[in-house]
Amino acid sequence: MSHVSTTRPEEPTLVTPPSYDGRGLVNLIAEIETRLGGNAPAPGLDDDLAAAIPDAETYVLVVMDGLGDGQLAHPLVRNLAETRTGILDAPFCTTTTTALSTIATGTPPSRHGILGHILRIPGIEPVVNTLKWRTTWGESVEVDTSEFLPGPLLWERLKAVGVEPITVQSGEFEGTPLSRMLYRGCRFEPSWSPMDAIAATVDLATPGRLIVTYLPMIDVAAHVNGQRSSEYAEALAVVSRVWQRIRIQLPPDVVLLGTADHGHVDYPEEAKFLLRSGRWDVLEFWGDPRSLLVSGPTATIEALAEEVGATMITGADLHRLWGPDDLGPLGSRVPDAALLAAEGTVLLPRGFDKRLIGYHGGLTDAERRIPLLVG
Repeated sequence: MSHVSTTRPEEPTLVTPPSYDGRGLVNLIAEIETRLGGNAPAPGLDDDLAAAIPDAETYVLVVMDGLGDGQLAHPLVRNLAETRTGILDAPFCTTTTTALSTIATGTPPSRHGILGHILRIPGIEPVVNTLKWRTTWGESVEVDTSEFLPGPLLWERLKAVGVEPITVQSGEFEGTPLSRMLYRGCRFEPSWSPMDAIAATVDLATPGRLIVTYLPMIDVAAHVNGQRSSEYAEALAVVSRVWQRIRIQLPPDVVLLGTADHGHVDYPEEAKFLLRSGRWDVLEFWGDPRSLLVSGPTATIEALAEEVGATMITGADLHRLWGPDDLGPLGSRVPDAALLAAEGTVLLPRGFDKRLIGYHGGLTDAERRIPLLVG
């Protein structure tokens, strides 16, 4: 039987939203911005988490895509686990473009508007894969992504107070629609190998800077090969070496921080619900396979939720998942409901990638809990 939320305050919420008020990724970014002299639009970290971060003129933040807190139990990332000082919540949906937009803006999704990996943007048909800025069928989308996120971005605010922001990441991402969206006002320093990333991060960490080094390897391996694969183990080992070498080589007055954008879970083929029935053709789907965003007739959405065992979230409960703000003009991107896939399952409408082993996007601990590392 499906569960349908209401907006009446006396009824309990069906799920606990991620933290946006002291124990979330957005609060880590606010903490860094405030320490550097900026005026952060979100609250900083709760006192117990903030106490582990020293004051500094320069911070290096290493973002390890796809490394959930639970994945630190792997023996190949012991040196990462040893520097873990706390646990944060990834923003909803627990996916890369939502989390990186939270970093770039220093705001929750309710304010920046990237509500999921696949996004409905009024005036653009059909829905858009925000990693590639293409439709789910692979066609390019004509959008000026450099102006898509509301500003000023974190990078623009930092520059206004005399701090230089720099991102170090793979050169293949330079100039892409996603990078143009995320890094307006930020210097992009391309690297072409893990050793390049280490050298660039260390060399650039001079006074009055924020360096954000992005490592995608774990996420790629977990999606394609799964967490039992040799490819996943190698990705963990590479990220662990990068972290350790940066940690050793940074000057003592530079503070090294690490976190992730979301965690990962493996799913066998029998866990995948392929939504191919003509019964669902009246529905519009976007979001993520673990948190499917749906618009259409309520009765049909309820029937789908019951058939796949998903939890249906609507109204104020749904809005709270993206943050405390009134979505205002971004509300046109909000669906009629979110279907949170039952634990151990993924929901795959047409156009969603059914070939993967690893997925994320939901609100289980494995997906939402990300580590806070202090080197």
